[in-house]
Amino acid sequence: MCKQSSSPNSSFSVQWVTVDAASDGQRIDNFLLKYCKGVPKSHLYKALRSGQVRVNKGRINAQYRLQVGDVLRIPPLRMAQKDQAIPAPKAEFPIVFEDDAIVVIDKPAGVAVHGGSGVSFGVIEQMRAARPQAKFLELAHRLDKETSGLLIIAKKRSALVKLHDMFRQGKGEKHYYALVCGDWQNQRQHIKLPLTKYLTPHGERRVRVDKSEGKFAHTIIECIQRFGDYSLVDAELRTGRTHQIRVHLAASGFAIAGDEKYGSDEVRAKLQQAGFKRMFLHAHHLIIEHPLTAQLLNLKAPLPPMCQALLQSLQSRGVPSSKS
Repeated sequence: MCKQSSSPNSSFSVQWVTVDAASDGQRIDNFLLKYCKGVPKSHLYKALRSGQVRVNKGRINAQYRLQVGDVLRIPPLRMAQKDQAIPAPKAEFPIVFEDDAIVVIDKPAGVAVHGGSGVSFGVIEQMRAARPQAKFLELAHRLDKETSGLLIIAKKRSALVKLHDMFRQGKGEKHYYALVCGDWQNQRQHIKLPLTKYLTPHGERRVRVDKSEGKFAHTIIECIQRFGDYSLVDAELRTGRTHQIRVHLAASGFAIAGDEKYGSDEVRAKLQQAGFKRMFLHAHHLIIEHPLTAQLLNLKAPLPPMCQALLQSLQSRGVPSSKS
């Protein structure tokens, strides 16, 4: 590991590291982020871009995937000065499926999947704390903090690499329930709007439709039930862009109920007064081949009680209208 000396602003010397089987297939930027704990991410990427980090004496980019036997040159890197970290509390989450390669949990809303951006810890840190005997626990994909539902965590490097490859190739199916504001008209609709990330003037991460520079994004929407000025839809991800479902629906004129980034503040306030205090987006169905055994996994997570209660209220019209 990258060791910090007695001075928080000191540097360590050049290190030579030989890649073993545990790191085979891992992207070099992710390896460095974990190996050089305490070094700011910007310093690591600068070292990669400038060629200070080398593999087998040659320059590589941040997407390079390590192979067993590779020899890494890691240059002196300055440590970040920061307060003593608060250890993540132990926590287990409802398990939908688990074997020796993966664990699939039903993540609650309001819990980040990992620490960072003002969050001290998330699901992965809490599970590592609860399972100190586990040699390997890594997120196979992401869910937004306010999104609930199925989340895959790899327990083996080989499973993680295979899952990443499968998701990049668009294999498997990921389905989400979303309650949107408005009367959704088409029974089934394909949304193909390119998306790009940007920062607000306050430094908050956002995503928008950008037909000139955005990356291809594809969501399939199927209407499940209409409530007049609200609609329950199933959103199937065919690509995995940040905030994809949220931005695609908002850009189509049907923002997700309770979405604080892309939805209506007025609607969110009405729903909160009615007792609904989250975003209505839930990863409810996952169909995917097991990364190591090729067994077909057909996994489901029921709607959380708060979401079920809101739908019951809509059926009885106990919820205020979404219209201004």
